[in-house]
Amino acid sequence: MKTFKIIVEKHPDTYVAYPLGLKGIIVGQGNSYEEAFADVKSAIIFHIETFGIDSVTDKDDRVLEAFLAETGIAV
Repeated sequence: MKTFKIIVEKHPDTYVAYPLGLKGIIVGQGNSYEEAFADVKSAIIFHIETFGIDSVTDKDDRVLEAFLAETGIAV
């Protein structure tokens, strides 16, 4: 069992989810948080089955924690 950190974003018309720390582009989408989460989980499984766990992860470059921050920028 390997765990992955997942970011789930809420957009005006959909939810988008993606894992941190995996090589390649892996994205899930859905009409709800749960749908996007399930979709990205399925995409992660497919990606690992296709390319192999050693091809998509770095043992020395794993994400220990993830932080979300927000700031204002004058534009």
